[in-house]
Amino acid sequence: MPLPADIGLRDGRHVMEVPFRALLLPANGLPGHRVGPALERFQMRLAERTGNEWRSDGNAEEVKLFIRWERTGRLVLGEDETYSLTITPARVEVQATTDLGILRGLSTLYQCLAFDGGEWYFPALVVKDQPRFPWRGLLLDVCRHWMPRDVVLRQLEGMELVKMNVLHLHLTEDQGFRVESKIFPELHRSGSNGQFFTQEDVRYIIEEADKRGIRVIPEFDLPGHATSWFVSHPELASAPGPYAIEKRFGVIDPTFDPTREEVYLFLDRFLGEMAALFPDAYMHIGGDENNGKQWAANLAIQAFMKERGLKDAHDLQAYFNGRLYEILTRHGKRMIGWDEIAEGALPQDVTIQSWRGKEGLISAARAGRDVVLSNGWYIDLCQPTAYHYANDPLPDDIGLSPIERKRVLGGEATMWSELVNARNVDTRIWPRTAAIAERLWSPAHVKDVQDLFLRLEQVTGQLENVGLRHRSAQMELLRLFAGTEEVDALKRYVDLLSPVQGYQRHSIRPGGYSTATPLTRLVDAAVPDPLAANRFEQIVDEYLRTRDRTKLDATLDSWGAAVGELLGRTEITSRMSVAEQQQLLAFSELVTRLGPGRSDPNTRPPSLDDAALLAQARPKEAEVVLAVLPAIERLLKAREP
Repeated sequence: MPLPADIGLRDGRHVMEVPFRALLLPANGLPGHRVGPALERFQMRLAERTGNEWRSDGNAEEVKLFIRWERTGRLVLGEDETYSLTITPARVEVQATTDLGILRGLSTLYQCLAFDGGEWYFPALVVKDQPRFPWRGLLLDVCRHWMPRDVVLRQLEGMELVKMNVLHLHLTEDQGFRVESKIFPELHRSGSNGQFFTQEDVRYIIEEADKRGIRVIPEFDLPGHATSWFVSHPELASAPGPYAIEKRFGVIDPTFDPTREEVYLFLDRFLGEMAALFPDAYMHIGGDENNGKQWAANLAIQAFMKERGLKDAHDLQAYFNGRLYEILTRHGKRMIGWDEIAEGALPQDVTIQSWRGKEGLISAARAGRDVVLSNGWYIDLCQPTAYHYANDPLPDDIGLSPIERKRVLGGEATMWSELVNARNVDTRIWPRTAAIAERLWSPAHVKDVQDLFLRLEQVTGQLENVGLRHRSAQMELLRLFAGTEEVDALKRYVDLLSPVQGYQRHSIRPGGYSTATPLTRLVDAAVPDPLAANRFEQIVDEYLRTRDRTKLDATLDSWGAAVGELLGRTEITSRMSVAEQQQLLAFSELVTRLGPGRSDPNTRPPSLDDAALLAQARPKEAEVVLAVLPAIERLLKAREP
């Protein structure tokens, strides 16, 4: 995963020998800075999975892996990432035009490694592969909840495995200013609670990303979402201070004053410093969710607008964006921002990141602008993998001309961090983002959802093997929540839960969420779209098709044992909310009703009301939902005469 553009299986297999030696064959004799480290990562991971020695040196006759490429790729939009992979019983060969293609080929090769109980091997095959879109990104919000350097670095490992090539770092927010400025050190000193990337951190992240063929794009959100700037510089705001780092979430009023020349002088110096720190051609200005309240209440700003014929806040923000465009251009950067920046006159070379709907993507492409899609890939909303997988930037019926379609560069999964922190962020990103990566890499006709889930089960383990913590973090949270090491029954139950979708959690929790709210409850351990729910859907499909209860009864029996044990553990259930306790009790009754103890599934005592029991299993006050309820409801309906 992603599924290659062209893959052909052949007879036989390449059995791994110890050590599995490789030979680098760059066309110009210069290996560059990427392939050597990539080969070391690849071989070390083979060693970790197989328990065998790894070594990259060796005589030509001992070499089994041959790696050939023509030149060092540039980390720019649209660079060649094509590769071919040939596996025969005698040898393995990865070929590419650039070293970036070699990285993609090694990721595919690693995913091909298999074990049959007797030997480790690669299946014989031929792959010819290239990406569908040149922009395949992950946004990581490190502001609302701080994400330290090690969190960012391990996301790079997962991104490399699934061939993503853009890391978008959201670095400034109402809740924190997360990057060191040497010109204005008071920004990070006052606006971060001591939690920020040093410039050395940034350089290290960029270097490690480069080794993996990943561009790093910074975002400095302007003019709104800007409270953390004003803690040290209230004079830049549209209303007088003082200001403090915001703890609440949502659309907050503080906004830059676009009428003052001092603001642009300040931003020119700061953005110039950041332009020198971040080498990518693009710099993101945010531009979203400015409510305009401070502008409307400021008489000087209103007079400025009247004098220049600016009708409303949209016009004023367009003026502000135009000034930012001049600054970024002067520092050699291309501007990219959210949908809202398109609501005014801007040069054609401004790129739009569409988050509010496909309409924004379509209008940007028709206006002659490049566009990146994020709508449909807000992974913080805890929506199902299949939903994200079906979200195509260029569906057949999009109504764009061939030229306009080329302006759709790709997309980004967006990990906003109101409801995650460094402990559990991996559980929200992975493995669903692997499905988004496939949508952006693989041909448009690759759409088989059940095939996706079969492969996703394998990729989930591979992501863990390369350093992601989506599994181990969940276990840590369960032990913390339960207050005990004995969480097996709780784990089996939580495997059937998922957080409520969208932003419902903010309204369900009394008083809402803030940066001070601990994220250590049941909902924080539950994962979006648990794979166990998908497996149960398939079991139910098979039962309804064959009426063979073997797998169904085994599953229900396992659930019944887990829930029975959990109900006897009051030291755990007492930590659940009242709604969660109600949910657990209702689920226990549903399992009993459907379980193997029911000799005739077509009869049931008339005194039991399925609808009422299902309602009890969906309490409005619970922040988790039983992801298996739709399949259970199908079973209940199938029993009716």
